[in-house]
Amino acid sequence: MIWYPYEQMKTMKSPYKIVNAEGVYLYTEDQKLIDSVSSWWSVIHGYKHPELNQAIETQLKKFAHVMLGGLTHEPAEKLSEKLQSWLPEDLDYCFFSDSGSVAVEVALKIALQYYMNREEIQRTMVLALEHAYHGDTFKTMEVGDDEDYHFVLKAYGKSKNVVHIPTEIDALEQAFAEYHDRLNCFIVEPLLQGAGGMRMYDISFLKRARELCDQYDVLLEVATGFGRTGNRFVADLVLPDILVLGKALTGGYIGHAVTVANRKVYEGFYDNNPSHALMHGPTFMGNALACSVALKSIEIFESQDYMAKIHRIEEITRREMEGFSDPRIKEIRIMGACVCIEVYDSNTIKEYQQFAYKRGVFSRPFLNYLYAMVPYVIEEDELVKVLQTMKEWFSEKC
Repeated sequence: MIWYPYEQMKTMKSPYKIVNAEGVYLYTEDQKLIDSVSSWWSVIHGYKHPELNQAIETQLKKFAHVMLGGLTHEPAEKLSEKLQSWLPEDLDYCFFSDSGSVAVEVALKIALQYYMNREEIQRTMVLALEHAYHGDTFKTMEVGDDEDYHFVLKAYGKSKNVVHIPTEIDALEQAFAEYHDRLNCFIVEPLLQGAGGMRMYDISFLKRARELCDQYDVLLEVATGFGRTGNRFVADLVLPDILVLGKALTGGYIGHAVTVANRKVYEGFYDNNPSHALMHGPTFMGNALACSVALKSIEIFESQDYMAKIHRIEEITRREMEGFSDPRIKEIRIMGACVCIEVYDSNTIKEYQQFAYKRGVFSRPFLNYLYAMVPYVIEEDELVKVLQTMKEWFSEKC
């Protein structure tokens, strides 16, 4: 029996069984659905993309996987080289892993050990944001602030090693003034907080964070990427010390992620002392199939001007949502290729998924949030259908 994620198994509705997928569409036995959430925001090129399929098929004829312990291979080397040239400035040092949660764990581990290697043993604390989501593993839950994981607080109490603040510059400055000599890093989802409620904030907050991290010698960690905010990477605007990429790295084909460090961080581990090495090694890090498809995914993103596609998605979304309101809606937020309708009462959108299904849209609202993060290859009429379905829910459920 499958134990499904984020569900109370006793009361959950039967999931929709997918028999095929192509482009932006999911197919069940009786319905054709636009995937409005891109399989948790990862399938940016759509399904069954011929070039991505071919990249995997070509590598599969050679080998599917070898470990990176004592071995290496061309797909991992080429992906590392591509990321080095593609990412801003000296974000050059790539540590691969098999999921975004693990990649964040690696980033947190790097930040802590960086200071332990320097004998700054008091730097055990992490600064993070309220409403943050960084993954499902224990340390990522600790630095996150997702209410689904508040059972951890019940079990262990509030962590003495994590400080959560709102996205307000006054709170940021106060936290650095109080904790700066004990912090090893400040970890953020830049501009757009995803699973914590699709919350959006201004770039000025991150710019001030960078200044304070420089002032107090604290590492800035960013989990982001691939255009969803309307920027290629927010790291192009505010440079972090450590960058985490997951989800869209392989275009949703295979679970894979990367933690990328700058030269300063890398050199904190690079010496003759074996105890200063980064002691981490996921079995499937640098998987050859994943690296091959990730490399092709980046090539497509570049060659087909995906940033123009993303800006067009935002333009259409703003046009379609302009003037739309309902007394049950608290706020409508739009950034890049993301739109979120936050309602006052979660019961307002309780039956939306089935409503959308009948109209040819797959959606997965959570808590008080009805949102869309569509594949970047979506056509205008398909995007309009997704947005119209969201609006029709409120007009038909008066």
